[in-house]
Amino acid sequence: MPELRRDPVTGRWVIISTDRQKRPHDFHFERAAPAGREHCPFCPGHEAMTPPEVLAYRPGGGAPNTPGWDLRVVPNKYPALEVEGTTVDREGDGMFDRMSGIGAHEVIIETPDHDRRLALQSETEIERLLWAARERMLDLKRDFRLKYILVFKNHGAAAGATLEHPHAQLIALPIVPDFVRDEIEGARRHFAVKERCIFCDIVAQERRDERRVIQENADVVAIAPYAPRFAFETWLLPRRHGARFEQASRQEYESLARLLKAVLQRMDRALESPPFNLVLHTAPFADAVDEVYHWHLEIMPKLTRVAGFEWGTGFYINPTPPEEAAQVLRAVRL
Repeated sequence: MPELRRDPVTGRWVIISTDRQKRPHDFHFERAAPAGREHCPFCPGHEAMTPPEVLAYRPGGGAPNTPGWDLRVVPNKYPALEVEGTTVDREGDGMFDRMSGIGAHEVIIETPDHDRRLALQSETEIERLLWAARERMLDLKRDFRLKYILVFKNHGAAAGATLEHPHAQLIALPIVPDFVRDEIEGARRHFAVKERCIFCDIVAQERRDERRVIQENADVVAIAPYAPRFAFETWLLPRRHGARFEQASRQEYESLARLLKAVLQRMDRALESPPFNLVLHTAPFADAVDEVYHWHLEIMPKLTRVAGFEWGTGFYINPTPPEEAAQVLRAVRL
């Protein structure tokens, strides 16, 4: 019988549709045709095909915008928002509101290797990606016009990736997104009643219960959340409380890289290398949320389609209970 579950943070409801229950081999998704390296703007030797880099890791030194790099960060050639401008002008248009499209949109090119997707990268390479995101966040947050930075990765055509070469993206916004506000308000409500962080409570309860824990190490725990929107949705939460990703310790980045690689390998083997979206949830720059909020990563494999029911109700239908998803991923031999 189908079951409705409520997300304890946002209050969002999902339907766990056991009548439509799917095992890993029941999912089918579109695979992108391999792209040629000769036209890939992210491959070494093609640096002139991207805007000038804003950050690069070159172990052997070398001039900017030349080969010899391990990781590059460049402005997006077709940005959603642009950093040019002096103010964030807000104005009314009758009953409507609008503002200048100030912001920044950057691409983190994870590796020179065109075919080395994130699950195949070493723990050191994944940690390097996390540090690059941190460096760019610390730099961009000095701009008083910017309120929030979203770091995300689209892997695979079904997840929205338009280029095959492994890369993540970073968008700095002049406003705080609604989904972040919803999480913060849910966390505030929990803290007002219990004087505890709701994410810390989730970590503690899931570790006691164990059914939805996929894997953990000394600093980070990976869980199938209680009310997942998508089949095999996975959260990676630090065990130590902290509101801001950019303020995490080196040890936490090392542990996160190690666990992220393991979780992606488990998904690769259980779900045959699915497309996915990976999103970093972290606190807005200026908000006083250090006590109530808790940064974390969310991975959402693209195994099912969002259709009219989801758009019309805001409810998501998930054909795989999180307890089963966690069991399947735990059972993968690494």
